[in-house]
Amino acid sequence: MPHTDFIQLGIAVIETELAAVDALKSRINADFVRACEILLACDGRIVVTGMGKSGHIAGKIAATLASTGSPAFFVHPGEASHGDLGMITSKDVVLALSNSGNTAEILTIVPIIKRLGVPLICMTGKPGSVLAAEADVNLDVSVDKEACPLGLAPTSSTTVSLVMGDALAVALLDARGFTAEDFALSHPGGSLGRRLLLHVSDIMHSDEAMPWVGPTATVTEALLEMSGKGMGMTAVVDTDMLILGIYTDGDLRRTLDRNIDIRQTHIDQVMTAGCKTVDAHDLAAEVLKMMDDFKINGVLVTDADNRLIGALNMHDLLRAGVV
Repeated sequence: MPHTDFIQLGIAVIETELAAVDALKSRINADFVRACEILLACDGRIVVTGMGKSGHIAGKIAATLASTGSPAFFVHPGEASHGDLGMITSKDVVLALSNSGNTAEILTIVPIIKRLGVPLICMTGKPGSVLAAEADVNLDVSVDKEACPLGLAPTSSTTVSLVMGDALAVALLDARGFTAEDFALSHPGGSLGRRLLLHVSDIMHSDEAMPWVGPTATVTEALLEMSGKGMGMTAVVDTDMLILGIYTDGDLRRTLDRNIDIRQTHIDQVMTAGCKTVDAHDLAAEVLKMMDDFKINGVLVTDADNRLIGALNMHDLLRAGVV
């Protein structure tokens, strides 16, 4: 098959699915609002179920809900009728996905769901189906056609169901006042969790590891401190550890350009005064943005009285996975 045919087929699939998703906008209506209200009022868990490809989409929707502040899990409808129905309690809400609206495995457990008094929200491609009729709310996820040229493989229909699930999850996220920090708490092992939860105090060099010299130290002595602590900078502080300035690799280059005698010159004559500082409680992600905004590679950490308590540089942020 010519390469152009592959390209045309790929574009055709994308265009078909885009049209299906675009048509979904008109169905964000009163039924959608009611579904959100039921899910928001749920005191238990959102139990998401579906068979086949709808089951895969249901699993993804459950995961998205759970990670955005709406506790949820997936139950296979075939297993549900063989004991897994015990996972569903009267405090839960069931969200069932079925393109046909007549999936036997789901219809089998509907009476039990009704007996428990559990609200049933469905996503179906057939608003006149049995499942849609039994649901407290049916969300219409019908499509004009599948992207599959045979009209058989679930393609557009699964995409639309996934988008509807995302719409529910994000609407609930906003209604709950769910924050980026809340999201990170459920993702502590990922880079996002590190970016959002890591504080300066977690990664800064402190005590003996932080570089500092007094104002009367020579440039040579400051360079020895920078080299020994390996941070490419040193703080300049008074006897009370109050920050007077900072001296960095960049300052060294400027010093050498001026032909200054580094063995005799005091560091307070060549340091950068009024340097940027951060608090130990600041989020590392916020410090990264500040460093990027001001084009600096390191910062000093101070307490409330502007006393030096630590230092960190871009390498520390890289090692911590913040960058």
